[in-house]
Amino acid sequence: MNETRLEMLDDVGGFVEGEMSIPSVQKSNKPGEPDFNTLDEPIRETILRDVKTVAVKFTYVLFPKEKKTLLREWDLWGPLVLCTFMAMILQGSSTIDNTTNDGGPQFAEVFVIVWIGSMIVTLNSKLLGGNISFFQSVCVLGYCLLPIAIALIMCRVILLTEQTNLWFFLRFGVSMTGFAWATYASMIFLGDTQKPGRKALAVYPIFLFYFIITWLVISHTNT
Repeated sequence: MNETRLEMLDDVGGFVEGEMSIPSVQKSNKPGEPDFNTLDEPIRETILRDVKTVAVKFTYVLFPKEKKTLLREWDLWGPLVLCTFMAMILQGSSTIDNTTNDGGPQFAEVFVIVWIGSMIVTLNSKLLGGNISFFQSVCVLGYCLLPIAIALIMCRVILLTEQTNLWFFLRFGVSMTGFAWATYASMIFLGDTQKPGRKALAVYPIFLFYFIITWLVISHTNT
């Protein structure tokens, strides 16, 4: 507080002395506002902070108990990373006539299914009266691809061995486990955004969305 001494004439011609306090400009400490200007921080700190945030949200998907943070602090970095990773792993398989292609169609296929599919699921949720924004829904659906991406890694390792029926059923079991976990996690985050009588109508498109992606994982081979 800045204090300014004042001298004023009173009605009888004398001086009246006093002090007036002037509030100084203070920094806002409201909840949710940063304590620093992010435009002035080093790029390295910005990247590390974003990476840490994405990693924390991945743990929310693996252990889906915290429902609000993933919806409130949405971003598309995690979905983009998972989508790109899965597209790179799934590309390069052989065509039906055993001629190797350049992997372009598979890479584009994953992107179309993930982004267009999540948009369609989100639109369905909005039409059913869900109280969730468009990008919040896309964020949740994208982050919940993590179990399927982990299943893809495990299936890729299994494919390094000589394939038998046993290994196929093992890949099938791993993929379906990832599918079930992804569907379960998405419903934990999105379940409360729908009215009780319409939850089944909202679950079916999500079920179909993750099943199609899981089928790409199961059908992916090295031959």
